[in-house]
Amino acid sequence: MAIKTPPVKPPRPAALDLLREKAQRAEEGGGRERVERQHGEGKLTARERVTLLLDEGSFEELDKLVEHRCQDFGMADQKIPGDGVVSGYGKIDGRLVYVFAQDFTVFGGSLSETNARKICKVMDLAMKMGAPIVGLNDSGGARIQEGVASLGGYADIFLRNTLASGVIPQISAIMGPCAGGAVYSPAITDFNVMVKDTSYMFVTGPDVIKTVTHEEVSKEELGGAMTHNSRSGVAHFAVDDDRACLALIRELLSYLPANNLDEPPVRRTEDPPDREEAALDELIPAEPNKPYDMKRLIEAVADDRRFLEVHPHFAANIVIGFARFGARSVGVVANQPAVLAGCLDIDASVKGARFVRFCDAFNIPLVIFEDVPGFLPGTAQEFGGIIRHGAKLLYAFAEATVPKITVITRKAYGGAYCVMASKHIRTDLNYAYPTAEIAVMGPEGAVNVLYRRELARSADADRRRAQKTAEFREKFANPYVAADRGFVDEVIEPRHTRRKIVAGLEMTRDKRDKNPSKKHGNIPL
Repeated sequence: MAIKTPPVKPPRPAALDLLREKAQRAEEGGGRERVERQHGEGKLTARERVTLLLDEGSFEELDKLVEHRCQDFGMADQKIPGDGVVSGYGKIDGRLVYVFAQDFTVFGGSLSETNARKICKVMDLAMKMGAPIVGLNDSGGARIQEGVASLGGYADIFLRNTLASGVIPQISAIMGPCAGGAVYSPAITDFNVMVKDTSYMFVTGPDVIKTVTHEEVSKEELGGAMTHNSRSGVAHFAVDDDRACLALIRELLSYLPANNLDEPPVRRTEDPPDREEAALDELIPAEPNKPYDMKRLIEAVADDRRFLEVHPHFAANIVIGFARFGARSVGVVANQPAVLAGCLDIDASVKGARFVRFCDAFNIPLVIFEDVPGFLPGTAQEFGGIIRHGAKLLYAFAEATVPKITVITRKAYGGAYCVMASKHIRTDLNYAYPTAEIAVMGPEGAVNVLYRRELARSADADRRRAQKTAEFREKFANPYVAADRGFVDEVIEPRHTRRKIVAGLEMTRDKRDKNPSKKHGNIPL
């Protein structure tokens, strides 16, 4: 005898009305007046930001009707569905991405217990599904009325940032205030984008600093976009407005895999893999101390001459960023002879090391362009720990198991030669231009050490020094000695650089390398 299923009763009209009302209130945020104030400050609302970030019509919102649970300080009568954060998932260029956007029009975007739970939910989903997470930060900080519950919410987010590190890409956009404990979540994520004039980050604000240290400083000077892009190195990009910020995030994600088990995306190109650049034959100056712009070389050989530079305003003596060769994403690390002669210093070492480790974590091959005369000398560098910080870059390159291709364009001296992905630390292919000088130190310095006594006794010291310098350069400061020992695989003409890199990446496509089994290494932090 068949069992009859009772008919499902449609929702009561009152319930539907309540649902529509709550959904409408959630979409209105803090109300028209606060939305207009947000626009007046040159900022988009949280929902507008999410809409622009994701592919049209792809956003699926989660926890839209969540409200806070605080009953103290008159909060029981102040409940807005969504509770100050818009969260969910959607697509960027057809690929799954999770996102949360703090809504400054609702309680100043302050973090509550339920607000934090919404963020943690999408972070957990991103980890389970193996998809990037993007956080759009615009918040006054922890919600004071909730006390330790809001602080606990921050800690819950920090834990997830840490566990997700190296598993899925994490991108933070600072699109308004981000102060106090809130700054540590973006600091753990892989990339930070800041909007000029409307965003700032600091642990303690100007008022507290004035009270404690008697220093007077504005919010912009203390934690504005250019401060963190050029001085502290906390942020990786500075953009003019919200729209530019969201467009940059979309472009950045186009170079990145969805997770650490995935391969970087392939972007079709009509740029021939064997394209030659005759102009490169003239790029490197004949004079060893004359500067040139390494970015001209990178752009000349990359697919479609496109290079997305990361950290362009910080430690400009080293250049890092993303490009494509033969349609494949790569991470580029290059010394910049136009700044500090390309020397490695503390900031450049840290900047390069973190980028190398990111690329290695996400299976992104590394292409290195080397022109480094050594580590920057001086007491400030030595007292600041250049030994420890320089070791970070060495550690990162040595640890990396992704394909690595190095091109020595000119100078490769001393310990810096070893550090910049030399053959000795498991680099797969090492090329050198005919202009390359590979030695313990530059010819001038070497002659002053080797022939110091002879020159001191010579009646014609200048002529003898010039003669010995020329002899040293001919015998040792060239790529052929290194090539003879197999430390350089091939001496190439600059015009062939693109072809060699594309072929090398194709050869190393299925590379398998691994490090000894261990919980983790102990990088010299």
